[in-house]
Amino acid sequence: MDFRAIIMGVAFALMWASAFTTTRIIVTAAPPLLALVIRFALSAGVAIALAFALGQSWRLSRAEWRAVILFGICQNVLYLGLNWVAMQWVEASAAAIIASMMPLLVAVMGWALMGDRLKPMAVAGLVIGMVGVAIIMGVRLQHGLNIPGTILCLIGAVALAAATLSARGAGGSPNMMMIVGLQMAVGAVVLVVPALALEWGEPVQWSARLLWTFAYTAIVPGILATWIWFQLVHRVGAVRAATYHFLSPFFGVTIAALMLGERFGFTDVAGALIIAAGILMVQLARLPAPDQASKSRAQSIAGRD
Repeated sequence: MDFRAIIMGVAFALMWASAFTTTRIIVTAAPPLLALVIRFALSAGVAIALAFALGQSWRLSRAEWRAVILFGICQNVLYLGLNWVAMQWVEASAAAIIASMMPLLVAVMGWALMGDRLKPMAVAGLVIGMVGVAIIMGVRLQHGLNIPGTILCLIGAVALAAATLSARGAGGSPNMMMIVGLQMAVGAVVLVVPALALEWGEPVQWSARLLWTFAYTAIVPGILATWIWFQLVHRVGAVRAATYHFLSPFFGVTIAALMLGERFGFTDVAGALIIAAGILMVQLARLPAPDQASKSRAQSIAGRD
């Protein structure tokens, strides 16, 4: 068992889940797209400065530039942009649960777009996982879940899955912090025009809570979690890394309940466990057979000799 990968995965899931609550605080006090552009600009500036301090270069390979652009657009512009707008009306806990679909979407997109094989257990896991999402969202719809906002979150989850697959080309780079900063810069550049066009002049409810929340969001989920994510994808692969998103609904709902007083009912627990079972089945189906794994390790050792 790779304990380092486990620690990285749990740390990423906690940081990533906390962003749902901090985002909810920000978008109820400030225009979401303008706030997101400022967050991206700050995160990009800090990350690029750190990269230069570490001796890293912006001269990236073609695969790395492709990952920067795809990740910047899919995660930052589409996933975060749509979620920040949606979370003006959608609870942080609901957004976290929708995002937990991402590992299942990664498996589907890997099969459809990259030729990854899906065994019967994986297909069954996908179905079970979707049932868990349906259970949770069905009950929340009865409690007034905003449908347009939910649709935006669903589209964002698909974009996040695409971003996860695009990260395959960037893992292990000696310029990893530079890549993190540049993909944040992509998000800021692409979103600045729609943000100014749609939200210029909208009021901001300034407070100490807004300022510290914004600073936390820019540094922890913005820079640190993204850097850990790239490292994790390189270490265990996109599909295995996506499994750690399963933890985010539990972390996300708990943090939202503690800080925002949001509900967390029995159906949320049951649905999350069903989603977890589906994700586990998908992951187990994708594990190599023992003899194949041994052969792969032997080839890896031989290659190092």
